[in-house]
Amino acid sequence: MKRTASDKAFQEAKEIFPGGVNSPVRAFGSVGGNPLFIDKAKGAYLYDLDGNRYIDYVLSWGPMILGHANSEVLPKVEEALQEGTSYGAPSPREIELGRLLQERLPYLEKLRMVNSGTEATMSAIRLARGVTKRAKIVKFIGCYHGHSDSFLVQAGSGVASLGMADSAGVIEAIAHETITLPYNDIPALEACFERYKGEIACVIVEAVAGNMGLVPADPSFLERIAALSKEDGALFIVDEVMTGFRASYEGAVGYYDLDPDLVTLGKVIGGGFPVAAFGGKRRYMDHIAPLGGVYQAGTLSGNPVAMAAGYETLRLLTKDVFDEIAQKTAYLCQGLEDLAKKHQIPLQVVRVGTMFGFFFHDQVVKDFAAAKASDHELFARVHAQLLEEGVYIAPSQYESNFLSKEHTKADLDATLAAFDRVFARVR
Repeated sequence: MKRTASDKAFQEAKEIFPGGVNSPVRAFGSVGGNPLFIDKAKGAYLYDLDGNRYIDYVLSWGPMILGHANSEVLPKVEEALQEGTSYGAPSPREIELGRLLQERLPYLEKLRMVNSGTEATMSAIRLARGVTKRAKIVKFIGCYHGHSDSFLVQAGSGVASLGMADSAGVIEAIAHETITLPYNDIPALEACFERYKGEIACVIVEAVAGNMGLVPADPSFLERIAALSKEDGALFIVDEVMTGFRASYEGAVGYYDLDPDLVTLGKVIGGGFPVAAFGGKRRYMDHIAPLGGVYQAGTLSGNPVAMAAGYETLRLLTKDVFDEIAQKTAYLCQGLEDLAKKHQIPLQVVRVGTMFGFFFHDQVVKDFAAAKASDHELFARVHAQLLEEGVYIAPSQYESNFLSKEHTKADLDATLAAFDRVFARVR
């Protein structure tokens, strides 16, 4: 495929934006080559500046569960636009979306709308610290919770080490309060609570990790997090920014039947607009200003246009629609497993609800160390060749992929045929 216009746009963008992009993974640094510059999107397809069409499994990193430019969502967005783009004051639209979220996710006794997943997770841990009067937080290696300072901490050595900054600009004093542990490692978790008894404000976890590739948690691991947190007086926070309405119709909380203290949401709940939220048990959420002393604010929080998009997306996302998308995902993943066997390629295919990922690895991947040990060079070659075949998957081994209502069986079969040809060339 010719991508002359995308290449030219990338060169121009590099004169304006660091690395030519406004979010790092878009630069294709993990897979090589230049990124696509998108002209438009519709349904299950992206169209680049050269007019090439791609079957899209990134879907704006998850939000477009009904497909791009949905013909029922757009009129509601246009209607909201005609009434004003931002008020800086409450409106009924935020009540409508909030009520719908509570109906679908009853554990949201109260919630607060924000504009990004980073804002949601940052605010949730501030709330946990405010409620418990403790400083330390626990996160897991390979789980991504946005780019606030407390989360940009890499793994330490040993069973439970205090973190070191993984980004310039994160000062040691902040990194020192973040404890990083291996994912799915119960002994490390238990040792951590023993060592830092009475000091931990919260444990935050992606119950289905989507940023080390797609890696589900062991149920016993999550049960132990919940139990130890409760015993020690720490809050149990589930990060559902990616998995909300994706891992299951009730998200990862429903998938595992969890009882978290707080949950963060994003992506799908905005229908492609910058919407996120954090919420959970009333006794904690009532500590948020103006009721309590934990301050959080945002000029565009509850934006009426974004609320309209999120409400209409969730209204249309019925249980039957979700199940249909999940069945398509299962069909695609089974096809990938069959192709791997046919071509004798070591491939671990992972599916949870409407999310999928794969590792070129001969063992099941259960943590970040195993994810790092997969064949990244082979992934990069496969990614590049799939682009030539008109299939767009996430440009990083450490990202999840997604399906939408608009992907047809013909799209899935075309995708599998493309993988078949690519596997034949790279094996």
